[in-house]
Amino acid sequence: MPEETSQTTFKITDAPIDDAQVEGVFVTLADVRVDGQSLEGFSKTTIELSALVEGQTLTLGELDLAADSYSSLELVLDTQTDAAGNTPANYIALANGTKEELEASAETIRVTDGFEVIAGAANEIVIDFDLRKTITKSQGALEADYAFASTSQLEAGIRVVNEQATGEIEGTVTDSQDYAETIIVYAYPEGTFNAEAETQGEVQFANAVTSSKVSGLDNSYSLNFLEEGTYELVFASYEETEGSVNFATLLEVESTTGLNLGALTLSAALQLSANVTVTGTL
Repeated sequence: MPEETSQTTFKITDAPIDDAQVEGVFVTLADVRVDGQSLEGFSKTTIELSALVEGQTLTLGELDLAADSYSSLELVLDTQTDAAGNTPANYIALANGTKEELEASAETIRVTDGFEVIAGAANEIVIDFDLRKTITKSQGALEADYAFASTSQLEAGIRVVNEQATGEIEGTVTDSQDYAETIIVYAYPEGTFNAEAETQGEVQFANAVTSSKVSGLDNSYSLNFLEEGTYELVFASYEETEGSVNFATLLEVESTTGLNLGALTLSAALQLSANVTVTGTL
């Protein structure tokens, strides 16, 4: 009996970068490979990753894959020119109108996260390129310097999921007492958040599955492409200083409908609503 295969679509998305100076993050991919096989329909592409937030995606290409688990996904960076033949190939666009090149220690990113192709399903594999974890920033005497994170951090900062097996947690945040200038919501597997460890180091909240900036007229957030499981939500306050957004403190919140924000159970295709009110700081 022939092995069952599925035409599998590959997409890319992003979790937002926490930096008010950044207008856009542009990354040029020369190739995308699964088990050494290049995606069909893919050509060299320059992607504005920072625009692909709140569940927005860009389709990269397709492959006919057997129903199975896969752990070999490679993103190949072009480090010379972008898709239009211009330099730099990978860069940060800053609010002051300048570009800063993003340099990588390796051209090939071997993603450590695996994914599953499901038999008989419309498989859409989402590559979540988390800019918080994959871009580093160091403050020089006159301006900040940006770069890709180390190869190991870069590979660990990209997760891959089958959209068929994911859900979403969305909601609004009421902060009537103005406890925070900017609020970012982080999703962690239940019981894994360690406040001391996660608010220190070069990459803060490094073990969050994904994050979302509270924004819009309704102060909403959307945590997308979460695999089935139980999650705890962490709400953090950020302050803007000289154009840079920096972590200030954790926020104390309560659900407006009595949900346990430390144990939200999510199943595939479920959109869970978790509206909260900020009651103080921690």
